[in-house]
Amino acid sequence: MVKVVWTDRALRDLKEISDFISNDSFHYAGLTITKIVNLDIVIAKNPKIGRIVPEMYDKNIREIIKGNYRIIYQIRKNSFVYILTVFHSYRLLTKEDFK
Repeated sequence: MVKVVWTDRALRDLKEISDFISNDSFHYAGLTITKIVNLDIVIAKNPKIGRIVPEMYDKNIREIIKGNYRIIYQIRKNSFVYILTVFHSYRLLTKEDFK
C-alpha cells in the first residue's frame, strides 16, 4: 500500500469544484467531493488502477475519471502517490495544469 498525498493544487481544485456546485446544491457538492476524495483509498491499494494520461505519455502519470472529473495523479518511486490536479473533463489538459 502506498501513501497518497494531495497537492496544494489538487486541494484548491476540490474547493473550486465544491464552491461551484454549491451554487446549486450544497448536498450534491458534498457528495461529489466525497466521491472524489474517497478515490485515494482505491489508489493507495492499487496505484496503477488508473489509465495512463493520454496527453502526457508517462506511465507514472495516471488518471481516474469519476463522473465529470478527471483525477490526475503521479506514482513516485518512494511509495508515494501525489494527486496533482482534479478538473472537469470538458477542459483540455495542459502542462500548465502540473505547475
